[in-house]
Amino acid sequence: MPPTPLLSIVIPARDEEYELGATLDSVRAAADGLGQPWECIVVDDGSTDRTGEIARAQGARVIEVELHNIGAVRNAGARAAQGERLVFLDADTRLPAETLRAAWEAMESGAVGGGAWVRFDGIGWLSRVPIALFCFGWQRICGWAAGCFIFAAKQEFDAVGGFDEAYFAAEERFISTALRSRGRFVLLAEAVISSPRKLRLYTTGQILRAAIQTLFRGRQGIQSREGLEFFYDARRETG
Repeated sequence: MPPTPLLSIVIPARDEEYELGATLDSVRAAADGLGQPWECIVVDDGSTDRTGEIARAQGARVIEVELHNIGAVRNAGARAAQGERLVFLDADTRLPAETLRAAWEAMESGAVGGGAWVRFDGIGWLSRVPIALFCFGWQRICGWAAGCFIFAAKQEFDAVGGFDEAYFAAEERFISTALRSRGRFVLLAEAVISSPRKLRLYTTGQILRAAIQTLFRGRQGIQSREGLEFFYDARRETG
């Protein structure tokens, strides 16, 4: 029998056939390099493309749901996870080996969870500067993990009730605050590499406007998908 996984990497995905393969390649390389038993769970949230097929072909366990709530999708993966430690990774985000190792070592030293710096490759400075400033405010000033990469000890994740499914956006704010109330919450200097696809499909202004509106619309304003089409119905690249 294969060893029980100690690490579970959960990837929520909806119509991600263009990005998912490269993300899973990065996950395998990083997790194999860690030297610990691991599993990858792709939670396929009603995809209409080859997302599930690609995930299975690359050895991931696929859970099919129809939830259309990012927190609920991640929670579905966490419930199925066998590992004592969880990593939540977006389907368009590459996971470097040094970042996964830093997250593992943080949990080894007693951290309840945390996040990582986010890097966008292949973008010009006109886009890089305002996005970096927003990320700095979100992570370094507010102390919240970026939603594309969050890690947590499963015991602590379960203790806070997982992601709050009342919210359709900014759920990473609330899980960051909840985990911090349980102990040390770490924001790693090591980065994950997130796809700049939205910068190819939208202007920098449109992206920042959506992010800032979400930040300031209040809790009630993010308790439905209305007005959050940028996050749930964003355009996808196909080639």
